[in-house]
Order: sequence, then C-alpha cells, then structure tokens
Amino acid sequence: MALKIRLRQYGRNNRQTFRLVVMDIREKRDGKYIEKLGWYDPLLKEKNMEVNGDRVTHWLNLGAEMSHDAKTIISKSAPSVIKEWNEKRRVKNLKRIAQRRALRRARSKVPKVKEMAKGK
Repeated sequence: MALKIRLRQYGRNNRQTFRLVVMDIREKRDGKYIEKLGWYDPLLKEKNMEVNGDRVTHWLNLGAEMSHDAKTIISKSAPSVIKEWNEKRRVKNLKRIAQRRALRRARSKVPKVKEMAKGK
C-alpha cells in the first residue's frame, strides 16, 4: 500500500480548515485516512497549525511520501523533522553513489573479452 502525508479539507463554505493526515494514495482528498498527524487553520493569525512530529517521522520511516503543501506546513511547525528527513535522504544518496563507483572500478579491472582474444 502506497502512503502519502497530505492535507484533508473540512469545514464549512468560506471557512475551510485542514487536517494533516496519512492516507492511501488511491483515496479521495477528503476520503478515509489512516491517522491524523495535525491540523492547519489558514484563517487564524497566530497558532494556526499543529503537527505531531514524532508520528510524522514514524510514517516517513515506513515509506510515506509528503505532498508539497504538507511539507511546507511540517517545515514551519516541526522543522527538525524535515532536517532529519533530508539528512537521511542525503546519506542514502551518498551510499548509492559509493556503490556505483565501486561497481565501475570492479568492471574496469576485469579484462574485456576482446582484449583477451587479441592477446592469445
């Protein structure tokens, strides 16, 4: 099951508020969700959002992806979660690059078949 952290809209006309939720990507925007992670009210001046950073980290570690709007809200409310997530992605990319380099070195050390045929 593919999971996504995204906003779920609710509230009356001209007074929408949003919940930050984990959903299956096949569900509708306002459909069934797995867990509520926080909320956002764009009409409030102060204290207009709240995010449970521990649960966001838990779901990101399980493979959930963030929508663009959800990432913006999380970065404002819980910036440490975004920093940790970016650091994990950076380390993962560095490992992948190191594996590619090692594979290229191993391939370059193995003599090619044509060169071996010419030598005989």
